Amino acid sequence: MPVRADDLPEPAVPSPPPGLVTVGRFDQPPGYGVHRPGGADSWLFTWTTGGSGTLGQGTSRVTAGAGDLVVLGPGVPHRYAVAPGARHWAFWWVHCQARTSWAGRLGPYDVGHRLYAVSAGHGRRRIETAFRRMLADARWTGDGTPPDPAPPADGEVAVAHGTTARELALCCIEEIVLVATARDRLSRSGVDERIRRAEALITADPGAPHTVRSLAEGVSLSPSRFAHLFTEQLGDSPMKVLREARLGHAARLLEATELPVERVAAVSGFVSPFHFNRVFRRRYGTPPGAYRSAQRRIDG
Repeated sequence: MPVRADDLPEPAVPSPPPGLVTVGRFDQPPGYGVHRPGGADSWLFTWTTGGSGTLGQGTSRVTAGAGDLVVLGPGVPHRYAVAPGARHWAFWWVHCQARTSWAGRLGPYDVGHRLYAVSAGHGRRRIETAFRRMLADARWTGDGTPPDPAPPADGEVAVAHGTTARELALCCIEEIVLVATARDRLSRSGVDERIRRAEALITADPGAPHTVRSLAEGVSLSPSRFAHLFTEQLGDSPMKVLREARLGHAARLLEATELPVERVAAVSGFVSPFHFNRVFRRRYGTPPGAYRSAQRRIDG
């Protein structure tokens, strides 16, 4: 039976005036639902963290579970509710005016009538943190220290009125869109998905004891085929890419920590401190200790 607008329980996700960003988190029981016959005049972003919800726009409909980002474009009749049979629906939501650049990222996920559904199988913690940061930033006046994100209370809502708060909130939404759509963007880049996965393994943990064989096994290729395909598609050998990733990792540790140089070398994957010093000097033009001192002078 269709849900009538006047039968729907509160709270509904409010639609803010143009230019504002409204963000909140609800955890609703069965029976919750909202129907807007005229749609909204802003974009609605939802990120499900628990339970399940159904969202429809025009004649398109999706069911969202934990980790699903569903976006409803403005001006199209829509409805959303706790999914049939679900015990609850916990979700973040944001109403805002979308940035032009988001259309290209969300376009491949359009299921019809400006309803976009992205199943983010990775990056969930990053996305959750971005929503929490958005909720905190929405209340910041721009004076003093920016607030730290905190676990939200159910039903908590904030409106980003000020220019600083609004821009920070939009940056959080952009981060969410980028992270949620990142994997598919990589798979459409023209590079073999197995090579992208190997590159991601290196980037994620440069200090791990990677070898050509271990990377090849991680993507189900023989070592010889993997090395050939990797070099052909990325222009550098796996070990050269690994060395560059380790050097970059070491440089960031030298800049941001007080770890001894020998410890930096070890956690960055270099077995020999002497080898680390030699390749670091060749890459950055200065030994690790001098590099750290120079960076501190720049920052100071």
